Amino acid sequence: MGTVARTGPRAVPASEESVLVLIDHQPFHFAHVNSHEPTLIVNNVIGLAETAKSFGVPTILTTLVEERGGCLVQGVQDVFPEQKPIDRTFINAWRDDRVVEAVKETGRRKLIIAGLWTEICVAMSAIQAAGEGFEVYVVTDASGGVSKEAHERAVRRMAQSGVVAITWSALMDELECDGAREEESVPVVAQDQAEYGGVAFGWETQLLACRAGTDIMDTAEGPRAETRAILCASGPSGYQPYRDHSGLSGG
Repeated sequence: MGTVARTGPRAVPASEESVLVLIDHQPFHFAHVNSHEPTLIVNNVIGLAETAKSFGVPTILTTLVEERGGCLVQGVQDVFPEQKPIDRTFINAWRDDRVVEAVKETGRRKLIIAGLWTEICVAMSAIQAAGEGFEVYVVTDASGGVSKEAHERAVRRMAQSGVVAITWSALMDELECDGAREEESVPVVAQDQAEYGGVAFGWETQLLACRAGTDIMDTAEGPRAETRAILCASGPSGYQPYRDHSGLSGG
């Protein structure tokens, strides 16, 4: 059985060791999500997908009977426009040899999962993968269940099987690892948190965009220029309003 380290450096996912599997973020499944506000999950999973792509984490997309459940939500597909999701009939994604082989081909043992519904497709896949030696992390706020109770019970059941629950923003910072990685942290941390999480990132822009004695609005070169543009668009406070990227509300 795969056991995730509880303490020490091995307990933290690293971008070079991880692979992400996104399971069944489809309109039919979102229509039955009641554990979270559906547009929040959509925003979170798009932010998660953007983060994985930015840090070079291989990402596998999968759907369940697409002709009935609908295509993958557009915001996630747009992150990987050339990738065709693996369309399954098995409810448990880990029973589909194509999914398992795609993960194994990466050579990575830290498996990050997010999907719908938490208590069914996510839990089945996570528990079986953990039993086959993978270190499994489930991104709980990029996943959702048919009820709050179903989601919470699934997270507890997975934890009892050695699966670690984590949120997408926490995962993003763990993959980043070093806040001095300016060329990556500016577009990834600031942009993704602002656009998908509605999180204040003024502290990030001040740390990364300001030189000693330089006002942030006067900085206009290199990667700092991008951060400055994001901050300006967000308003004086450095806060970005919550945005609906789901397409579920027709907007």
